[in-house]
Amino acid sequence: MQFREFIEYLDKNGKILKIKKEVNVEYEIATIMKILDGKPLLFENVANYDMPVAANIFCTRDLLAEGLKIKSEELIKKMLYAIEHPKEPEVKEGEYVPLNSLKDLPILLHYPQDGGKYISSAIIVAYDEEYGFNASYHRMMVIGDNKVVMRILPRDFHTYLERGLKEFAICIGNPVSVAISSAISLDIKTNELAIANALYPFPMVEIDGLVAPQSEIIMIAEITDEKHDEGPFLDLTETFDIVRKERVAKIKKIYAKENAIYHALLPGGLEHKTLMGTPKEPAIFYEVSKVCDVKDVFITPGGCSWLHGVISIRKRNPDDGKKAIESAFKAHKSMKHVFVVDDDIDVHDWQQIEWAMATRFQGDRDMVIKKEKGSSLDPSADAITRMTTKIGFDLTIPWDKDKENFKKPELPMKLDINDYL
Repeated sequence: MQFREFIEYLDKNGKILKIKKEVNVEYEIATIMKILDGKPLLFENVANYDMPVAANIFCTRDLLAEGLKIKSEELIKKMLYAIEHPKEPEVKEGEYVPLNSLKDLPILLHYPQDGGKYISSAIIVAYDEEYGFNASYHRMMVIGDNKVVMRILPRDFHTYLERGLKEFAICIGNPVSVAISSAISLDIKTNELAIANALYPFPMVEIDGLVAPQSEIIMIAEITDEKHDEGPFLDLTETFDIVRKERVAKIKKIYAKENAIYHALLPGGLEHKTLMGTPKEPAIFYEVSKVCDVKDVFITPGGCSWLHGVISIRKRNPDDGKKAIESAFKAHKSMKHVFVVDDDIDVHDWQQIEWAMATRFQGDRDMVIKKEKGSSLDPSADAITRMTTKIGFDLTIPWDKDKENFKKPELPMKLDINDYL
């Protein structure tokens, strides 16, 4: 669904909490977002701004699935299908009104330690003559009425800039499918917007010569030769990232839909984690499927939706668990710990996973330990080289044991508990 359409859907179904009391963009909204993390919110009365703020909108897998009109358990297969069957979106007319500057947007100041106000939900849409469209997330710290400093990792958008890209679109309040696909990491020639359209159709709009999703807010930006300190910023791990010199972009024009809604994303919150972690699951599913029979994959919120993953497999061979571990680390190089379980274990239920570790795992036999480069987000890794210790836990039933001795019994008899209440 479109961003506003999804908010209307949540409102109609009683799934969004409307905050009518006046709130401030400096710390107050972020504090409420954190206290009510996991609950979609709409701040209707933002001090000094006419624009409402929507928050925690995509904070669970269930909400992402609802936005695609599918069941939560269908998410991975739906994402895999969209990756394999991308569909170019149509460009349609869109009505937008111009705004004067970044001061017109209710951009949040999240924490006292932050380097400044941050736009944290924005998706950059860029175009390259050879590689086509690219859509990706980049946090932006406001450093003026029309300037932001952007955290740009050496990935596709960075390559576009190195190849001479100057102008690009910054989109806030995006369709659900775009919010998901923009966090999928694939080959540079992959069009994330075509994947998004295959997930759930949405329209594009041409504005000032650039093409972008019909988002609530579209900014036309131009990269500059200037660099500026970026950070501190609270990242996925809920620890503060370091200050770096990053590239500055000039905001040339800002357009907003009539009665636009600003999308605020809480750094380190469940929405941040869900949007970053969930799109990694199909890549892991695909890679592990090359070596064994996969049932399900889950990047866990407790592992910052980035560093920990759980994979359930239908074990056919004695070394399937260890093969799954190696393939999972190959698919998601930032992952630090991976847990492989049998198909009778629900990857979304940590009590079941812990039970499998307690009853099926032996450390000297079922653990894979390796020293490799990991995530720059891990504060315990080497800050310069990113070297870290990765561990895979094979929690599957030992191959040479009687499987029935490792399973919980079914209920003694079938009955309807309502007959007893």
